[in-house]
Amino acid sequence: MQFYGAVPSHDLTYSDVFLVPSQSAVTSRLDVSLAPGDGTGATIPIVSANMNSVTGHRLAASLARRGGLGVLPQDMHLQDLDAAIRWVKAQSTRFDTPFVFGPDDTVALALRQVPPVAGQGLVINDRDDTYLGCIDASRLATALPDALLGDLLHGNLTSLDADDIEGPRRAFDVMTDADLDFATVLHHGAIIGTLSRKSALRSTLYQPALDAHGRLRVAAAVGINGDIAAKAIALVAAGVDVLVIDTAHGHQDGMLRAIKIVADLGLGIPIVAGNVVTADAVGDLVGAGATIVKVGVGPGAMCTTRMMTAVGRPQFSAVLESAVAARELGARVWADGGVRYPRDVALALAAGAASVMIGSWFAGTIEAPGALDRDAAGGLYKESWGMASTKAVRERFDRLDAYDLARKTLFAEGISSSKIYLDPLRPSVEDLLDMITSGLRSSFTYAGATNVEEFHARSRVGIQSAAGYEEGKALPVSW
Repeated sequence: MQFYGAVPSHDLTYSDVFLVPSQSAVTSRLDVSLAPGDGTGATIPIVSANMNSVTGHRLAASLARRGGLGVLPQDMHLQDLDAAIRWVKAQSTRFDTPFVFGPDDTVALALRQVPPVAGQGLVINDRDDTYLGCIDASRLATALPDALLGDLLHGNLTSLDADDIEGPRRAFDVMTDADLDFATVLHHGAIIGTLSRKSALRSTLYQPALDAHGRLRVAAAVGINGDIAAKAIALVAAGVDVLVIDTAHGHQDGMLRAIKIVADLGLGIPIVAGNVVTADAVGDLVGAGATIVKVGVGPGAMCTTRMMTAVGRPQFSAVLESAVAARELGARVWADGGVRYPRDVALALAAGAASVMIGSWFAGTIEAPGALDRDAAGGLYKESWGMASTKAVRERFDRLDAYDLARKTLFAEGISSSKIYLDPLRPSVEDLLDMITSGLRSSFTYAGATNVEEFHARSRVGIQSAAGYEEGKALPVSW
């Protein structure tokens, strides 16, 4: 990357900078590879944050199916982490994971998980897990809240035979010919997933992130305290593909000890560690054994670190300096936080990040953990919170006695509750991935780059005023 014009003497956020187009020989966005090349096996440079309100097993599976990587949070108890990893590994790599309900479940219960939008659906099984049928989620919009889902099943059972859909293009054609927007997929009479016309189309564009056994990849986080070695070994035994050693202040002795403990185990998987914002910190973490360093202190939407402590650094400059230091040592960085638009993802990659970690943006999706709620105006949202907040601290230390828990909670910081609304046009994490990767592919073509490495090398970055940033936004209303 090079600056277009003078090299700045002050730190920069994503909003402070823009990409300058270069002469390009790239003729199509589809000629671009988005694989991060950081050893994680991902095929797109998108990682979901290890936050309780962001990454659960369903989001991790959906993200991996499209080539990204979900990081399960360290606050989960070990047995729950083990179960979540094994659940992801058991999911179909070709078809979507169904939302399963019973015939006696109500519409109101279903709407807590699935919004009434096209392309989504419900699978109805009886108590013996026998398939009874499926319901297009859009039908829930006109059904009474106390109506039973079993009563909404009418006519022939809508399903596809996996043997009839050899590939994603064939699946799309079959659904188009049958005028289906959603259907279950069966193999020898057993459900192996669901499919929408849009998900079939996506499968022609994305490559899933798969492990050596052809299963979906998943990452998990651990802290720097407790028996780190035992937890790391247990997670690898469960099938985890990437281990993230995570704490708010990554440049500390406790982190270096934790990295060395895990590195000395020789587990054979990438070790991510953070968070930091300087070249010195990157050098120390990589020296201890980290292969990827997580960069970012204070830029997240749920984070109050900078306002509470004055600690942090504008994210673009933090990523730029850290990425240079990591590359010199044969390591990579993930840019963690501060992403509001697809442009910010592109700028993080231009600064040298291999992948970009996204938190609150993904919290307001169907696949994120937690139930859907509806506000007084009818807007659908999910609750999100910071990982240093009172809510997170109470969940993290729920096994402490009342006194020790009260001491921990006394010094909590961050937002404990925020409503993250579902975008009516993009309610799924896959919808957001479409928007992000579409923007990235276009960014690459503007730079004349066919892959992440070329994009970083060819990117030209300019500095703009606040007015320049506002000029780039579309008008929300007409003239």
